Amino acid sequence: MRAIVLSAGYGTRLWPLTEDRTKPALPILGKPLVGYVAEYLAGYGVDEIVVNLHHRPESVRRALGDGSRFGVQLHYVEEPVILGTSGALDNTRAFFEHETFVVVNGKIITDIDLNAALETHRNAGAIATLVLLPNIRRERFSVVNTEGGRLTGFGGMPIVDGGGEAPLMFTGIHILEPRIFEYVPRGVFSDSVIDVYPKAMANGETIAAHVASGKWRELSTLKRYVDISVELLKEEGTSFVAGVNAAIASSATVNDSILWDNVEVGAGARVNRAVLADNVKIGANELIENAVVVPRSLVEGKKPPEKAVAGHFQGESFIVPL
Repeated sequence: MRAIVLSAGYGTRLWPLTEDRTKPALPILGKPLVGYVAEYLAGYGVDEIVVNLHHRPESVRRALGDGSRFGVQLHYVEEPVILGTSGALDNTRAFFEHETFVVVNGKIITDIDLNAALETHRNAGAIATLVLLPNIRRERFSVVNTEGGRLTGFGGMPIVDGGGEAPLMFTGIHILEPRIFEYVPRGVFSDSVIDVYPKAMANGETIAAHVASGKWRELSTLKRYVDISVELLKEEGTSFVAGVNAAIASSATVNDSILWDNVEVGAGARVNRAVLADNVKIGANELIENAVVVPRSLVEGKKPPEKAVAGHFQGESFIVPL
């Protein structure tokens, strides 16, 4: 079985970590985020994966290589102009015109049972199946409306204090039949949710809704990146993770933190619930807490994206408080 992992986005809400790499290439406890997706798919017999690229494409190539260490064979397809979720399918349709295939967002970590979703898909005779989860915490993910196991549409954001049953949210996992290409526009930007699925449903096609269970983590903001990394650290029973060539002074304290490569933490420094990106140097007795830190040289003179969290320069660092 084949799959496409969507990896072309800019990751603006994760800036400045995405200044020199794209979101799926971000390291999560030493493994690239998109590597978790590749391993997940390989566990269900998906052996060929297309990865679409646009922003900082070389960062994903470096992170994944040929895919062999994740148990898959990779094909990279670059988009000189970004094409959207279904535009990416149009751009790679030659890979997917012959059998059921899977589409997964490149920014998630999950253990959802894909076989159960495939069974739902086949039993429904669906052209597409969306894998959903109850949004128990009513986070800011669009409400998905269903009826009788079928998708009926998408709503707004959940009401935070709303009572009753938890609304459903989309996990970023789709199962598709090649017939979906009858509804995918050719050669233009298009979005599955906006441009493809409504057209297919209007034509009488079945788009199934598989309500799953299991762990699902989506890393689209700096806060979520830190929170989820700390959750994973606690699951592994450790207080921090450090990349290659990390130098931490014996009198420094590092807790609930993620250190990338070539990081230095000086004597007496305290780092708590923070991300220190490549080449960051924390001085002696400096306190870094609830923050993301990158080198000043990485972002100086560059305009932050519109959705970026505001930060400030401090010595040779650029610090974004969370």
